[in-house]
Amino acid sequence: MGMKLYGIPASTCTARVMACLYEKGVDFELIPVNMGAGEHKQPAFLNKNPFGQIPALEDGDLTLFESRAITAHIAEKYKDTSYDLIRHKNLKEAAQVKVWLEVESQQFNPPISAIVFQCFFAPMYGMKTDQAVIDSNVEKLGKVLDVYEARLAKSKYLAGDFYSLADLHHLSFTHYLFKTPYASVFNERPRVKAWWRIFRRGRLLRKFHRR
Repeated sequence: MGMKLYGIPASTCTARVMACLYEKGVDFELIPVNMGAGEHKQPAFLNKNPFGQIPALEDGDLTLFESRAITAHIAEKYKDTSYDLIRHKNLKEAAQVKVWLEVESQQFNPPISAIVFQCFFAPMYGMKTDQAVIDSNVEKLGKVLDVYEARLAKSKYLAGDFYSLADLHHLSFTHYLFKTPYASVFNERPRVKAWWRIFRRGRLLRKFHRR
């Protein structure tokens, strides 16, 4: 039985999981969740994710939620097929992947998600865009990317000279950011800009764009 992913491609968290599935070449069925109709708050979906948020994944008799936990499961399950996103055969490299996974979650995600929300999702829900929130978080994101710029002076990718799950986790929010007036926060940093261009040239991002 193939995997079933419940969510919508426009969701950054759903897209994060889709990117991992594409990268690993895993067959899956995307089952749309009608957010407008509140389907994610109905008992059938709450049985998959009690917090009523997308995505959720069914892998046989295993049901998972939280996108980063799902991608970790996929990367671990298929570590011996295609490209190893977690570097499980090298303890030091695997440790660096874990470090930068945490950096993405704790340092990068909060400011970039706030910017993307204000630019795209607040207007969708009839909310006024808060420019002060955007400006504050662009500044915060810039400081995070200063750290990335220094790191990328030492290695091609975040965890080392190899592409990993840590890089992949940046894909969905950065994709949205580049559709805003605030892409300069990346473009002003040459190594960060070059790192992102690697994604743009890759087959993974081309698949992401087609969704």
